[in-house]
Amino acid sequence: MPDTLTGGCLCGRVRYSATPESREGYYCHCRMCQLAFGNTRAAFLNLPKRAVTWHAPPATYASSRFAKRGFCSHCGTPLSFEYADSERMDLSVGSLDDPGAVHPVSHFAIETRVAAWHVDDGLPGQRLDE
Repeated sequence: MPDTLTGGCLCGRVRYSATPESREGYYCHCRMCQLAFGNTRAAFLNLPKRAVTWHAPPATYASSRFAKRGFCSHCGTPLSFEYADSERMDLSVGSLDDPGAVHPVSHFAIETRVAAWHVDDGLPGQRLDE
């Protein structure tokens, strides 16, 4: 049985527990994540939707015709990203109670990476269109 991770938002209104298959995360550099997080990238943990239990569910925003993002409607913390037709989703690493429990293994959407804020960490990268 995988270890359970817990997390939630800044104000504590939205909480979750998750049992991922691995502790490998990734950085997303797409422009939508940059705007949603107010940052140059977003750090995510990808896992099956069935592996996440929302103790208090997040509000959601349809950021496109095919995806939605979960967040706290009170404090604004970005919590999740999911494609409507997928059995998988992403949790924001920063919303984990122990973000250090997950380690990055790759970069995604590297064509929109903000060069001035990128430090080469040796991790592989993938373009959004691949």
